Amino acid sequence: MRLSKEDIKRISDLARIELNEEDESLFAEQMSGILRIVNKLDKVDTSGMDQMVTPTGFTNVLREDIALPSLDPKEALFNAADREGAFFKVPRIIEVD
Repeated sequence: MRLSKEDIKRISDLARIELNEEDESLFAEQMSGILRIVNKLDKVDTSGMDQMVTPTGFTNVLREDIALPSLDPKEALFNAADREGAFFKVPRIIEVD
């Protein structure tokens, strides 16, 4: 699969990354190369293979999930720099078009 510069522009918009014309060409070439390699994996016959979640066979040891009483909202917001109702109020960090 060959990615076009328009594909790269769309991906960079979704990732909120600004690319110049030279970078778009470079990334289109590099990402197309990566996709060619990944597509080769589709040709590998894995029908006789066991599915493997982890190569070591280890599993996580988790504690029992016990519901505990939560912190009172007034107590949680006691030292808040700014609040709005029962919520922390923080500065906007994502620009909205």
